[in-house]
Amino acid sequence: MNVLNRNINNIFFIFLISHLIIWTLVPSLTNNNLPLDTIEALAWGSNLDWGFNKHPPMSAFFSEIFFQIFGAQDWAYYLLSQIFVWIAFYYVFKFAHEILGNTKLSLLSVFLLVSIYFYNYTTPEFNVNVCQLPFWALVVYFSWKIYSAKDIKFIDCFLVGLFGALGFLSKYLFVYLLVSIDLLFVYLIFFKKTKKFDFKYLITLEVFIVLLIPHLIWLFQNNFITILYGIQRTGLENANILNHIKYPLIFLTKQMGILIPFFFLIWLLIKKIKFKFNLQDKKLLFLITINILPIFLMLLTSIITGSKIRTMWMTPFYLFFGVLFIYVLKSQINLKKINSFLYGFLFLFFLSPSIYLFESIYQTEKRTDYPGKDIALKTQAIWNQDFEKEIQFVTGDEWKAGNLSYHLKSRPVWEGFTNEKIIKNSSQFICVDEICMGRY
Repeated sequence: MNVLNRNINNIFFIFLISHLIIWTLVPSLTNNNLPLDTIEALAWGSNLDWGFNKHPPMSAFFSEIFFQIFGAQDWAYYLLSQIFVWIAFYYVFKFAHEILGNTKLSLLSVFLLVSIYFYNYTTPEFNVNVCQLPFWALVVYFSWKIYSAKDIKFIDCFLVGLFGALGFLSKYLFVYLLVSIDLLFVYLIFFKKTKKFDFKYLITLEVFIVLLIPHLIWLFQNNFITILYGIQRTGLENANILNHIKYPLIFLTKQMGILIPFFFLIWLLIKKIKFKFNLQDKKLLFLITINILPIFLMLLTSIITGSKIRTMWMTPFYLFFGVLFIYVLKSQINLKKINSFLYGFLFLFFLSPSIYLFESIYQTEKRTDYPGKDIALKTQAIWNQDFEKEIQFVTGDEWKAGNLSYHLKSRPVWEGFTNEKIIKNSSQFICVDEICMGRY
């Protein structure tokens, strides 16, 4: 019997639970230390603020919530990451059902995401990219509610503003989705004039701005340090005219490479691919807006500025690719011949954690092999030789000092890079290998 003849909601639930368990257990059992970005988020979380030297605050905020609940238990942060992926998948499925009107096709649109490594192999590392995923999915889902409704609801506008702000406070690149959706509404209201302006739209903007005010104040007070960091990561400081050609081409090549397994699954699902585009189709217009337009705007940014687009920045951009392709090709899908697709799906579903497991075991010089617990124990022993009271702060880079903040029982606050003012004002302190710790 074809598996898709069974209860689709049950199959989807089994898929979610399996994905969550596998990607929580595999890194928990094979990694000796949390990944760099997770340790970094935990370091920031120990000293929560409305922003940090590299990113806005949301990844640190959620990491700190889990630390307050679970403490220094590595598995908890792998679970945190999978919860974010789980929420994103759930709303992709809900959105797909509204677009496709068919639970089987909706399930396939989520299954296709297994072929994109952003949603499996890279997910154990909870960072700003993973932190965006649920908010990206939620903004799309509730924007669709507004887009497709005859009578716009206050709650939908409020939620788009809320989740849009949380996404932006996870990573600034979230703005590419927000701008894309805004451009669609501007086009429909002011140019095509198929939608009327509704003052409820302003609720979205008001909620978004109000939630950003504390971070904007922080940015002014800290000389826009996170924005400057982002600019440095794009390589604009060493810009030359060739970068306007080279980096966009590299960007496009990498995106095509990322999508090879995705198109392999599409090929298994549909032997003869024939695209039919009708831009008068409101559903298709929305799907292009949320899938293609953000990527085009990212490419355009690279062309205009000559900036380098890093691969991991694209993590949330492909969440709804499955929905787009299933919608465009749905007339060519034969569910009676679905087995080859399911075999391909299962192969990729288990291949990714198998590769992760192999690399975790046989590659021994990764960040996740860092002896963070052992170093914390030795550091505590050195401290105990001179002082009786607990360590209250650490200074240094996010990796080494962040590991101490995470692993030491007293959970000292990470105070950033070596801060002479803090050290001078401390009652007790010691410094070892560019890392300082002490009491206030």
